[in-house]
Amino acid sequence: MLSIKRGQKGFTLIELLIVIAIIGILAAIAIPMYRAQTVKAKLTEVSNSMSNVASATAAYYQDEGVWPPTALITAAAMKTTLGVSVPIGAKYIESGSIAAATGIIEFSVMATGDASVDAGSFILTPSVLTDGAINWIWSGGLGMPQAYVPKK
Repeated sequence: MLSIKRGQKGFTLIELLIVIAIIGILAAIAIPMYRAQTVKAKLTEVSNSMSNVASATAAYYQDEGVWPPTALITAAAMKTTLGVSVPIGAKYIESGSIAAATGIIEFSVMATGDASVDAGSFILTPSVLTDGAINWIWSGGLGMPQAYVPKK
């Protein structure tokens, strides 16, 4: 006759609880990181559009010797004056403007899924160096958390 040995045939309750606790700890760390990276990815559209506008504004300054004399506050005005298309009102850019005579660019953010970011804006400030080069400085406007402001 065959004899069946009785051995361990599964996991104990303690082992299963330890695995569940580890998964819970990893999820508690990963989910906020995922959300932050998702918001940063959405803000890339805003910063890329601002970079395009900054390049066009710098070209205007190099050609004319002055910043645009009137404020550009609509996508149509930016396209007409600078020749660059900006998706204002689409996806993540609520509004955009270029200040008259200073070249300061500001875009307001919307629909990123983070209320603290949606209430804020990005600001790009030009600084003309002595050799004529333009250095753009990023900063966060009203309510924009510093962690989301582009470094350069």
